Amino acid sequence: MILRGVAVALAGALVAAAVTALVYGTDPAWVVLEILLPLGVATVLAAVALAARSRRVGPLSWQFALVALLAAVQLGLGAWLLIDAMFVSAHDAFFSALIVGYAALPALWAAWTLSRRTIGDLDRIRAVLGQVGQGRRDVRSAVRGRDEVAALSADVDAMIARLDAEERARRSLIAAVSHDLRTPITALRLTAEGLADGIFEADRQTVELRRMQAQVRALSALIDDLFELSRLESGDIRWSMERIELHQLVHETVDAMRPAAEAGAVRVEVETTPGGDVARANPEQLQRVLFNLIQNAIRHTPTDGSVVVRVGPGDDGEVWLEVADDGEGIAAEDRPHVFDAFFRGGAGAPRSDGSAGLGLAISRAIVEAHGGRIWLADAELGTRVRFTVPQAAG
Repeated sequence: MILRGVAVALAGALVAAAVTALVYGTDPAWVVLEILLPLGVATVLAAVALAARSRRVGPLSWQFALVALLAAVQLGLGAWLLIDAMFVSAHDAFFSALIVGYAALPALWAAWTLSRRTIGDLDRIRAVLGQVGQGRRDVRSAVRGRDEVAALSADVDAMIARLDAEERARRSLIAAVSHDLRTPITALRLTAEGLADGIFEADRQTVELRRMQAQVRALSALIDDLFELSRLESGDIRWSMERIELHQLVHETVDAMRPAAEAGAVRVEVETTPGGDVARANPEQLQRVLFNLIQNAIRHTPTDGSVVVRVGPGDDGEVWLEVADDGEGIAAEDRPHVFDAFFRGGAGAPRSDGSAGLGLAISRAIVEAHGGRIWLADAELGTRVRFTVPQAAG
């Protein structure tokens, strides 16, 4: 920092001396250089010392005032030295000093005004952060401008917005988990109380025990999905990546889903495009994504409808896979949220399919862990879910 400041002072003194040499000759130029260079270096050293001790100086208003005072002192001292060296008359020297003194006064006022504005903006940001620390999320600093303080304000406001969104998502997640846990736990409690009170006949007890087992399995699956989603989103899971023949993997997955499709009288077909049949991914996790998407498609496709699984080459070293159905489709207001955990379409309507609402969220986490992306593609009829994974090299 010191070397850079000295270089600036030297450059300024050389420029001033060169201009003087062009106008008045070399002798005055040397005088200008001998006066301005030491003065400039001294000012640089004073500024560096002030910057090193700025935290001890106090408020920014004092720091601005000291900078303005340093500039005024440099201006006055430089003018006095030049007047003395050039043998200027006392009359001219008086008015020159008067002008320099007057110029210093507005400079000090300008520094004070600028510091007040900057300090006011910083106080506003600090007050907002204090309110955020107390739990408020509906406040914004909203400092306008193009300077660094305005940029800091924008970053703070963006941070508050992210905190608000994350807390809303967390509250929504807790509410959704509570809702999905309440039903099976209530059923288990009532059944257990009935068995303990002996209100069930002997043959009914076996039926109730089987229902309890089913509820326990559902709870276990929900907890496992929550745990896996948490690990996926935190990046705690690492998989081995392999070269995968997508044509074979897709057909194996579709064949495994055919019984479920036939039970609902739904056709499942595969369409592949040349050039998009080799990917670098984890086969088990990729197949899990396909299972989730195909299962959802079958579930929302009417009788005699169809589900099509497509594979094709993408851009920038990617391949894409798509699951499309000709079902009822997804409402426009629900489309941005379908990959959120526990999302219920239709303004929070309960799910009628018995799912926990984690399949698409887990699918998104798996795809993103592969370095790909997943989205809802435009469809004239039904729903199209498309995702990408890296293409295998060579």
